[in-house]
Formats: sequence, structure tokens, C-alpha cells
Amino acid sequence: MTAESAETGQGSKGTIRVLQLYPRDMNIYGDWGNALVLKQRISWHGYTPELLEYNVGDEFPAGVDLIVGGGGQDSGQLIIQDDLQSRAGRLKELAEDGTPMLVICGLYQLFGRFFKTHLGTVIPGIAVLDVETHGTDERLIGNVKVATDEFGEVLGYENHSGQTTLGPGVRALGTTAKGTGNNSSDGQEGARYKNVVASYLHGSLLPKNPAIADFLIRTAAERKFGTFEPGAPDDRFAVLAREHAARRPR
Repeated sequence: MTAESAETGQGSKGTIRVLQLYPRDMNIYGDWGNALVLKQRISWHGYTPELLEYNVGDEFPAGVDLIVGGGGQDSGQLIIQDDLQSRAGRLKELAEDGTPMLVICGLYQLFGRFFKTHLGTVIPGIAVLDVETHGTDERLIGNVKVATDEFGEVLGYENHSGQTTLGPGVRALGTTAKGTGNNSSDGQEGARYKNVVASYLHGSLLPKNPAIADFLIRTAAERKFGTFEPGAPDDRFAVLAREHAARRPR
């Protein structure tokens, strides 16, 4: 089925365009799996997924319905920083307009005001999120459980030395019941602003947390079509993954 036939309602509720930000340089610990989950669940809900990529130097596509980005080493952040700054205005405009976004680890940091590495190098962020991150010599690593009001218990895996502090312009995704989260002091994990979900959790995040995936898809559909008609996703493997993840030690 073509995207054109889906848009006219021939056998599909419509096309949802998912854009991956910098998958070439910001794709670590399975983060590309988040895009694959969105693609599959969009199909299960009866819509047609269109998966796009944006890398350094590409033309930014028009008509994007949902954005997802992953983590990377400090070197990956340095590679993308200039290009990301050149797209800051567009990304901020999309976020302010309510476009659903999921940003993980490294892109979570760069969606904030800045990331200062442990060597003192300051990588400017694009200030979509009111957060700042400071690199440290402490490695925050292991399995994580997060209690959230929106999505129930969120499960994942963290591995980062940057410690992020939230400003008054955002709220936390949730509080850590196991693991560290944003930093080693306040017991918070991730950030929420409008329809942006930011988190340090890899593993990848969405296979074990379909509630977050469905929030992103529902929001994209409602914004584009005015309504969301859920399908019947097969959550058997998500349930098993959650059961296993919940039993794993820190």
C-alpha cells in the first residue's frame, strides 16, 4: 500500500510519518528499536507508518508527525552539534506546536540548554527543554524502575555519566524506585514538556513500555486526523519483556 492510498483512507486510517533524528551518530544500546516499535504499533493500530531518517547535512523533511532520537557517545554529540543548532528553530517550533517526540540520553541532553563534559567542554543545546547536564566521573549504570503518573511503571536501563538537573519549565517523567535516573541526588528520571518525552532509559525503551509508544502514536494521530482509533496491538512479548526486566537486579 502506498502512502497516497493510505492518506485517502483506502484500507488504512491514514499515514503517520515518524522521523528518526541522527540515527547514524546517535543510536546506542538499541535505541533504533524505538523507531521499529513505533512502526509496528502504528500498523497494529490500523495506520500506515512511514519511517524517515534525518542525519547531518540532510534536508529536514516536511510534514513530520512524530520524532524519535537516541543516545550516543560524547563524540557523537560533537559530530551533530552544529547541524542540530541549525535545526533548533524548526525543532523548537514543532515541540511548541505539540508534535510528539521521544528523545533518549544524548539527545535528551542536547534538547536542553547545554551539556558540559567532564573535561569542561560545553556543547550548546537547543533549549527545547529547561534542563542542563554536567558530565562527571561517576557512571550511573544498571536497570531502572520509574514510577510515573502517566504511563505506570516504566522499565529500562541507564548508562551515563552526564547528570541532568531539571528547571522549572519542565516536570520529571517520574521518580526512581530502582536505579538513579537524571542524577545521583534527587531521585527523578527523565523530563516532560508538552508532548516531548525525554529519558535516560535505553534497552530499548519502547518494547518494554508500550504505554509510552501508544501515547506518542495517539497524540500524532489526534493532531493529524482529529481523532485516534486504536487497534488491537499484540502485547504478549511486551508483557514478557516487562516481567523479565522487573526481576533483574540493579
